[in-house]
Amino acid sequence: MNEIIPIRENVDLIRYEGREILLVGTAHVSHQSAALVEEVILENRPESVCVELCAPRFESLKNPDRWKNTDIVEVIRSGKGYVLLSQLMLVGFQKKLGERLKIKPGEEMLRAVSVAEGLGAGIVLADREVRITLKRSWAGLSIFGMSHLLTAMIQGLFTKQEVTEAEIERLKSADALEEVLREFSEVLPQVRVALIDERDLYLASKIREAPGKKIVAIVGAGHVPGIKRSIFGPIDRAALEIIPKKGFWTRVINWAFPVIIAGIVLYAFSRSGVESGTQLISSWVITTGCFGALGAALTLSHPVSIVLAFLAAPITAFNPIVKAGRAAALSEAVLRKPRVSDFETIADDMSSLKGLFRNRVSRILLVLVVTTVTTWIGIIWGTKVMASLL
Repeated sequence: MNEIIPIRENVDLIRYEGREILLVGTAHVSHQSAALVEEVILENRPESVCVELCAPRFESLKNPDRWKNTDIVEVIRSGKGYVLLSQLMLVGFQKKLGERLKIKPGEEMLRAVSVAEGLGAGIVLADREVRITLKRSWAGLSIFGMSHLLTAMIQGLFTKQEVTEAEIERLKSADALEEVLREFSEVLPQVRVALIDERDLYLASKIREAPGKKIVAIVGAGHVPGIKRSIFGPIDRAALEIIPKKGFWTRVINWAFPVIIAGIVLYAFSRSGVESGTQLISSWVITTGCFGALGAALTLSHPVSIVLAFLAAPITAFNPIVKAGRAAALSEAVLRKPRVSDFETIADDMSSLKGLFRNRVSRILLVLVVTTVTTWIGIIWGTKVMASLL
């Protein structure tokens, strides 16, 4: 008989198809959670222990020096800069919380793995790969939603508000968490779907497929209600691993600007001759180029990077390969190659604006983002300028 029985605070017993699953809800920066995880595993001696980690996150917890091996040039060239920046911002924020509470972020997961290995139990990495989650989150956002999320992430990164361990423990209450998630979903429902709802399903699927008759599953307390709702139902895990294609409006925008710009230029040439068309093209190049260069300059880029941003910006709206932000960031990565110390201190440096600029890795990513934003502002403004000259 399939059933769910609460057996103690933050621990539920799930009976599923003749097996027992002990679902443990934790706070990711909590001494009490780390102790609870060890206690439950030792008491029950399961054949498998599931942890809310994917392979890259597991490796990052086991090997904090992994950043030393990052090829920042390849990251930028392959278009993964935004994903890396998002990961680093989350790492920096969680590290800051962990320092205030004197515990390493993810300690309960590492403790679970260590205790399980000591007992000879199997380890199941039950979470979806973070890269897929982030890409699915971004894909579901509108321009306004993306701006809102970036603002929230930056505010969280630099906030000075103290968070006590008692407050963290209080948030493990299901009612409090449901309230927090409900408020979050009202602001950015698309992000909640990818970050919370889909991962609830993914975790439930992996947990119930774990080998053995007795399983202990360690997950963040925010996922517990969703896992309990979905653990007995059908789940298409393959569908949750698909990286979505660009949305309809993104494709429309990518095509609209080249068509509008080309139409304005052709109209100018046919109506007013070569001189008018040349003037329009010049205004376009100067406007977009200056905005692209502005983004690189604001992030204190090398003069060569600023020039490259200027040259690439006018082409950005026409050619998906030539991107001003990417060109400037690649230039920075080559001209100001990150040092070993930059990779060693990246998590600490991400927690302050000064550190963000001082660290060559984070500043390269900052160049990518800021230059991309100013370039698209320039494209919009340049199109407006050309239209006004007709």
